[in-house]
This record gives sequence, structure tokens and C-alpha cells, in this order.
Amino acid sequence: MEIKNKEFGSGVRPYLHSTAQAELSKNVHGIVDWSETQLFVTREISKLIGKSLDPAFAIRNMLHLLSEFLGLNRGRLFLFDAQKQRLVIRYAYGLDEDEIKRGVFRPGEGITGKVFQSGEVAIIQDIDTEPNYLARTVDRDTLPKGTISMFALPIIVNGTVRGVLAVNRFRGLHRPLSDDLVTVRLVAAQIAQLLRIELLVNEQVERRTAALTVENRELKKALGKQAQHGGIIGESVASRAALRQITQVANTVATVLLLGESGTGKELFARALHMASDRRDAPFIKVNCGAIPENLFESELFGHEKGSFTGAHAAKPGRFEDADGGTLFLDEVGDLPLLLQVKLLRALQEQQIQRVGGRKEIPVNVRIVAATNRDLQQLVASGRFRLDLFYRLNVVPVKLPALRARAEDIPALARHFIGLANDTFQRHTSLTPGAMEQLIRFPWPGNIRQLQNIIERLVLLAEQPEIEAGDVSRVLESERAVDAALSTMTVGSSVSTRTVRTNQPVRGDEGEQIVAALAECGGNKSRAAQLLGLTLRQLNYRIKVLQIAARG
Repeated sequence: MEIKNKEFGSGVRPYLHSTAQAELSKNVHGIVDWSETQLFVTREISKLIGKSLDPAFAIRNMLHLLSEFLGLNRGRLFLFDAQKQRLVIRYAYGLDEDEIKRGVFRPGEGITGKVFQSGEVAIIQDIDTEPNYLARTVDRDTLPKGTISMFALPIIVNGTVRGVLAVNRFRGLHRPLSDDLVTVRLVAAQIAQLLRIELLVNEQVERRTAALTVENRELKKALGKQAQHGGIIGESVASRAALRQITQVANTVATVLLLGESGTGKELFARALHMASDRRDAPFIKVNCGAIPENLFESELFGHEKGSFTGAHAAKPGRFEDADGGTLFLDEVGDLPLLLQVKLLRALQEQQIQRVGGRKEIPVNVRIVAATNRDLQQLVASGRFRLDLFYRLNVVPVKLPALRARAEDIPALARHFIGLANDTFQRHTSLTPGAMEQLIRFPWPGNIRQLQNIIERLVLLAEQPEIEAGDVSRVLESERAVDAALSTMTVGSSVSTRTVRTNQPVRGDEGEQIVAALAECGGNKSRAAQLLGLTLRQLNYRIKVLQIAARG
């Protein structure tokens, strides 16, 4: 057995065009110069690089070319199975299923095993006189009479022998073995390159799979804890302290007052309190005190009787009655009008309400959870909130931490919102560690709500499956600019927020302030409302009552 050592170069991928096949067939059948045919086959292999990265497609076409046009038959590619410690045929041309199954060699066994073990090329001049030819794959009786040669070449990927390429050759061909060896070396090099690419792709897939496995594990862990905590995500000291407080009072009738900045998840904590209580099977009713016009507030909260006012075509229960036996969540309770504060206090004290236009007292069994992002004590001092109602609501105050005070919760929250956004927008995105670090370092003036909005924007704008640190940095930079503009506008504004009273009847002199705020904000109602300390609905209500649009 003649052995020659040779490293193989970079690869190409073949694809045989029908026109090329026709030309080659003409050459072969016309018995023209073999060197011309060989050159043509080589060119066909080389020029079709990029047609397909699928190793199966490319390698099978290579073996097809060698067999059909050069007479290098029964090409087979052995690859090493590390688990079973043996070489098996992965791709072949001209072999049946039984022959492929029989093509199994241990390292060092037969010609194939020795080439794999040594990493050297084997040129067998005559398989009938070669003791290492085991005839295991191809029975000698199935081969043509006469002298049969064999090439066996190692497939070397990143300096490691990964397999062996073997072909048979009928010695009756009128060309030197060395010419065919050149061609087979080219094919071996291309196979090595294809396997190198496949290996890189597989490594990337494995890394991605491992990352997703870790991410899924963390998500499952977070979801388990989320389920235990009423859907609240977070294991920070501040989060656990707030959860511990609401858990301690869940099965009592004590009124809970949730305090915290806008976007800290007050409604989620209110729901968690409800679900942890013995009222969990009864209704949870939310009332946004800052979003209901003052003239409709009493009806909304306590209900009304038929004919009690224009448009009251039928009796309607209010939110108190809807929440009977359960929990009534009064969000933005600091925006309650003073007149409603009196009636709310009475309802809390007596556990009964009276509908608008009604005369009878209706008993209600309601647990009150209130929430605000305003300083109620300051509102009391300025005469805009009743002291007795404050004491009634402030039985169990729970301070909800800002997101910047619970930065360790940001990864779990971000992964949760990524999952929600992927489901909503049919995406498959994730955050790189660098991207997550960017999110952790951001101060989040808008808290959890702002984080969720940013995550949704990142998912929608993502051009690749992985969201990189640069992507996050660009979005957060624009967010900083908006926050800075709003802060400057609020602090340095010429518009006084003291003249627009959210909890008082609308006054005619408020119109000038509203017009000024709208002008300063370029007509943006949302910004104007923020500047004036109003909700958007409150601002729209005042614009309608004061006919500001008509004036303008």
C-alpha cells in the first residue's frame, strides 16, 4: 500500500448544469482527450461555488461527477462516529443500502481505518494484491474484471482527521493515476471545507440552543415564582418586602394604600393581594379615578336609577355593587373630587351606598385597595384631599419600589417582556448579555411600564434574532432625550400648574392656562396634560367644557 502525506486546501461546492452534463457526455462518448474532460469536471466543481451550503447536496454531486464522467466509481465518504468509535458511510454514489450498512470500520482497520488513523493518502494499485483491502463494503465479485485501483484520502478539518474519502478506479482507463489523484484531492478539499462550515454552523446552533436552554430555564423559574406571587416578577429585597406586606394582610379587611411612582405596577400588586385573599373567587374591579369626568364619577362609582339624569334610560349598578364580595381597586385615588371623597368616606365607614337618584341604602361588602403616585399628605395640607379619608385609606400603606431601586429584577422582567413581545409580533428575538447590561444600567424614570415599551420597540426594530448592546444603546439614547425634554419643560415652564385644580369644578380662568400649555407643547395634548398635572381625559374634558378649540 503506497502512502502519501498531503494537507488539503479550501473547498468549493459542485452542481452539475444540464448543459455541462451534455457537453461532458459528448466528450466521454466521443473518446476525446481525458485531460480535457478532467479539466472540464474540475471547472464544473469549482465554478459552482455558492450554489448550496447543504453538504448532502454538494458531496453527492461531487461523487456523481467522479463516477459518471471520470470513471472513479463507488465513491463513499466515511465519517467518524465519536460515540460508537467507528467510521461509517455518510454519503455515497453507486452503493446500495446493504453495501452502505456494511461499510463500518474501526480506526486502524482496513485501508479506510489506517488512512483515518494515519492522516495520510493511500493509493492502492491493485486491490486484489492488497492485504489491507477487506472487501467489506464492496464485494470483489460485483466489480469489473481486471485490475481495480483505489484512492483513500483523509478528510482533515481544523487540523483533525474527521473522515475518509474512498473511490475505486478501473486500471483500463487510458490516463495516469496521478491525474485522477489531483482531481480526487480537489474533491477531498471541498468536502473538508463543507464539513468545516457545517461544524461552525453546528457550533453556533449548539451555543444558541444552550443559551435558549438557560433562558427557558430562567423563564420557567421566573414563571413559577410569578405564579406564586400573583404574576409579580422580582426577587429583589425591595420587591420581596412589598410582597411580604400584602401577603400578611391579604386575608384581612384592612384597606391597603399602594404608594409608588407611575409605572411601578400598582395594579399588579393590587391583583396579587386580591388573589392571595379569601376573596379571590369574587370580582376584582378597577376604577381609574383620574380617567372619569367629574360629572359622571358619582354614577360610575355608586350607580344610578332610571331617569335620574338625562341619558339614564335604565338603572345601572356602580362599581361598588359590581365588586360586592370582592375587591375594589381605586387607582389614582388622589384625583378624586372633594365631593366624591365625602361620599367615598361614608361608603367605607358604613359599608353601604346610595345610587344617584335613589333613596334606599344598598349594603356592600367590599375590600378597598387604593393607589396613587401623588403625595396625599401634601394634598391634605393644600386642602385638596380630606384628612379623614386619608386616614381611612392609609391603614396599611405599602411603598412600591421604583425600578431603579430593584435593578436586579430587570433581567427577569426583560426576558418576560421579550417573550410577550415575541408572541405578539411573531418574532424570535433574545437579548445578548451586553444588551441586558445596558438595560440594567438605565435609570428607568418611567419604571416597569417604560421597560416594557422599550422591549416592544427593540423587538419590532430588531433586524437579527439577537438584540445587541448597540441596538439597546441607540433606543435608550433617544429615550434619554425625550425624558430630558419633558423634565426641562416641566421644571422651566412658564405655565403654572397651581391654577388648574384637578379636584375642583372647572373654572373659566383655567382656559388661559390650558391654551398656554397647549401652545408651549406645540398642540400635543398628552404633554400639555402632563405639564398641567392632569390626565389626558381630564384635559379633554376641560377643553370641551371651556370650548377652547372654538376659541382658538
